[in-house]
Amino acid sequence: MTSTLFILHDAPCGNERAYNGLRLAGALAAQEGPSVRLFLMADAVGCAERGQKVPEGHYSLQIMLGKVLRKGEVGLCGTCMDARGPGDEEIIDGARRGTLAQLADRTVEADKVLVF
Repeated sequence: MTSTLFILHDAPCGNERAYNGLRLAGALAAQEGPSVRLFLMADAVGCAERGQKVPEGHYSLQIMLGKVLRKGEVGLCGTCMDARGPGDEEIIDGARRGTLAQLADRTVEADKVLVF
């Protein structure tokens, strides 16, 4: 079984990099076989905030992350969370605070690493 690690850096708004990374991660997680891990760093930690209000017709990052969480895992940089405000109780269910050491381990374990 192959494993893919996605690392996202950009904020949920402002450009479509986080959106496109989540689209690809969700599509890959929907397939049989591959393992998908997602790690949110820098402004991308905002993608996992609970209770986001989304204008009608726009994508919901919470739903997109849920697709990854069904078969994979979502980690958030703890240092980035501390710098930007969302606490553990403010992130979606299933997402977990992580460390740089955990990201290093997951990078070594992954067959592919994609950075958005």
